[in-house]
Amino acid sequence: MRPTARARLATALLLAAPLPALAQALPAAAPAAVAEERVAVPGLRSAAEILVDRWGIPHITAASQDDAYFAQGFNAARDRLWQIDLWRRRGLGLVSEAFGPAYVEQDRAARLFLYRGDMRTEWLSYGNGARRAATRFAEGVNAYIRWARADPARLPAEFRQFGYEPGEWAPEDVVRIRSHGLTRNVQSELRRAQVLCGADAATDTIRQRLDPPDPAPVVPEGLDPCAVPANVLDVFELATRNVPFTSAERRADAGGEGERRLGEAEPYELSTIGSNNWVVAASRTATGRPLLANDPHRAHGTPSLRYVVHLTAPGMDVIGAGEPALPGISIGHNGTVAFGLTIFAMDQEDLLFYETDAADPGTYRYRGRNESMRVVREAIPVRGEAPREVTLKFTRHGPVVLEQADRNRAWAVRSVWLEPGTAPYFGGLDYTRARNVDEFLGAMDRWGAPSENQVYADTAGTIAWVPGGLMPRRPNWDGLLPVPGDGRYEWDGFLDRSEMPASVNPPAGFVNTSNENNLPEGYPAALIGREWSDRSRFERSREVLAATPRLRVEDAQALQMDVVSQHGLRLQRVLAGLRTEDPALRDAIAWIGAWDGRLTEESPQGALMELWSTRHLRPAIVAAAVPEPLRAVVGAGDVRTAVELMERPDARLGADPPGRRDAILAESLRAALADAAARMGADRNAWAWGRVHTVQFDHPMAAWMDEATRARFRVGPMPKAGSGFTVSAATYAPGSFRLTAGASFRMVVDVGAWDNSRVVNTPGQSGDPSTPHYRDLFEAWRTGGYVPMLYSRPAVEGAAERRIALVPG
Repeated sequence: MRPTARARLATALLLAAPLPALAQALPAAAPAAVAEERVAVPGLRSAAEILVDRWGIPHITAASQDDAYFAQGFNAARDRLWQIDLWRRRGLGLVSEAFGPAYVEQDRAARLFLYRGDMRTEWLSYGNGARRAATRFAEGVNAYIRWARADPARLPAEFRQFGYEPGEWAPEDVVRIRSHGLTRNVQSELRRAQVLCGADAATDTIRQRLDPPDPAPVVPEGLDPCAVPANVLDVFELATRNVPFTSAERRADAGGEGERRLGEAEPYELSTIGSNNWVVAASRTATGRPLLANDPHRAHGTPSLRYVVHLTAPGMDVIGAGEPALPGISIGHNGTVAFGLTIFAMDQEDLLFYETDAADPGTYRYRGRNESMRVVREAIPVRGEAPREVTLKFTRHGPVVLEQADRNRAWAVRSVWLEPGTAPYFGGLDYTRARNVDEFLGAMDRWGAPSENQVYADTAGTIAWVPGGLMPRRPNWDGLLPVPGDGRYEWDGFLDRSEMPASVNPPAGFVNTSNENNLPEGYPAALIGREWSDRSRFERSREVLAATPRLRVEDAQALQMDVVSQHGLRLQRVLAGLRTEDPALRDAIAWIGAWDGRLTEESPQGALMELWSTRHLRPAIVAAAVPEPLRAVVGAGDVRTAVELMERPDARLGADPPGRRDAILAESLRAALADAAARMGADRNAWAWGRVHTVQFDHPMAAWMDEATRARFRVGPMPKAGSGFTVSAATYAPGSFRLTAGASFRMVVDVGAWDNSRVVNTPGQSGDPSTPHYRDLFEAWRTGGYVPMLYSRPAVEGAAERRIALVPG
């Protein structure tokens, strides 16, 4: 049944924009010839093939799954060796081996958070074949490294420029590294304690709203919020950060004094690690088949966090995106089942403190007796000097991150990271084998981390929402603040997946998630957590999906690029009610009232609204509602709380909430107008959001490179639409407005008509700037273009530009 003209008009009005020119994903002209290459590879058991299409997506075919994973490892090294080598070094604590003594402390921190449990239990946690897949993948990476050593020109330029070689992998490296995963909320526990020390729970809602809002956080017995040291998580943050390559580290390597960054808090907004996904039933699509879309959001850089790959072997035919250092994929389809993920905000971490023995600080009180910390001593190899010995300490709950000898106190982090089966995304090997929803649910029973909202669709027409993750039971506290580690506050196992919500074939005919609180009404939120992402992306997506009775692939693409600002429209309405005697403000408010709410690159009102809300309004609200010593802890504040305070001012703004609200609006808007004029000139009609909001991807080692090399690796700068709170997520640094996070890749799957599926990575598939696939997808990603995610053999052959024949060496 075709959509009515009225329905199509409603959809068009909601989307409020024509489809981007590139969104149709029309194939380019076929290459004149397919480049052929043959490589003999020791360790490969039978011939395999890597067929690279014209968009840089490798389609790998092997005679067995073992060889498919081997070839995947070889190919990952072919395209991304420098990136995955740095990922391994960072995770294992081996950065100093390549880059010198400035990184010893980061290496020590990373080693604290490695998985150190029983490896047999670990491998079994992921289902059948996990160890074999990791082993063969690692062997494939090593095979490429050995092949490249025979001709150093095959090594990525970074190794040659900085004079070191990639390290070889062990299978355990794939799963022992946990510090790149997304778990939560230990940093928020610290900040909440800091706020409660100087203020109250109402003030803390300015920093992080709780959903549901009641009850207020309960201060655990034994905790003095003022006794939580501000630097307690310095080591944790060092362990989980990217490797910094700045001039300070270079000076340290040369014998100078390195720059210390411990204790520097970055803005903590879940929008920077959020995502969107949705799945729509066949009854609500134009094709009569389910549609599934996903755009996971992460920090941006070069190369991309994601890598799109197609693996074909007997019993396996999967395509989609994963992280290049892992076998298999985590987002995509297997020819029967499609799947896509966002973060489901489980509370998977705790900060604990212990009373230590003054005479023996290596022991701590636990249930009335002294218990010894486990002590591990390791040697960290350091470039240019002898190895450094470091000492790592662990309580029964986890790694010790701070010892306060003067107070006889120690602090540790407990995380699901340290449990078997929580290597981030590695569990995707299990659910990508599913052939129906029951098998998918069974695989999600074993899923550990990160905690996810999975959306699901299959060729039989079933759609589903399936959250999963290893969720601790906290029988006697809410998980919102640090707790004593003396035995009073213990996890009581983990929730079974059957105790979590799920939905199969929902009555609405679609499901969408964007990291919001999506627990069903009546479900006890305390079982999962109460710190969720802002709801604006979810609400906008749901609005469009509900108003589109027959969704097309093109509609899903346009929705992924939607830049309607829900918060901006709400603030626009607030300003319309502001009474002011200032004619300049009245004129500006009338001008803002003509805005359509879209943060396009060209929008002048959008530019003002973002400058105002980010640089002036939200800081003014924090200044009005938060005592001065706590403002650095609160940071920019929770955006939804800020908007609601302007809509419905309350006692958090003082004795006269409406009057204070009006003063904040007027003063901050006046400052924003001056700011915009200083940045973009006096003519406000010449302002444009894209003039200030830009995207530029730099190599992680850019500061160590000369300008010519930096420019060779650089992608951008270019204008960028959207914000951190639009469906097309584009989180930016509030000082520079430069993009920091957003869609790492985008995918729309036409379930059953697989060759009609679309994808785009950024800035390209390759990590080598000398190849065309280093940056060839950037412009499409930036403006709303997609390329085909081809699946059938004829379609893949028709789009091939390079064939790499791998034969046993």
